[in-house]
Amino acid sequence: MKAFFRRIKAWLQSLSYRTGVIVLLCCIPCYIISFAQMLLPLSVEAKAVLWTVFFGLAKTFQYGGITILGVEGYKRFKAFLKRKKQG
Repeated sequence: MKAFFRRIKAWLQSLSYRTGVIVLLCCIPCYIISFAQMLLPLSVEAKAVLWTVFFGLAKTFQYGGITILGVEGYKRFKAFLKRKKQG
């Protein structure tokens, strides 16, 4: 089991900062879809299923992107957003 987690850790470390940002940004459309589908004329059950699926995907992309970025990448991403706001 430890070897499995070591392989996953090595694979995540091999992914680039850019990949982490792209995965993190994929959560935005999923959040939008998860709440926008409430406006569609569907049954309550269908809306619940769609919300669960898209909200789950959004959270998966969010946590996956943060995991790929890691602590250093997260600090770099925050600094980038601060610079974007100021300039």
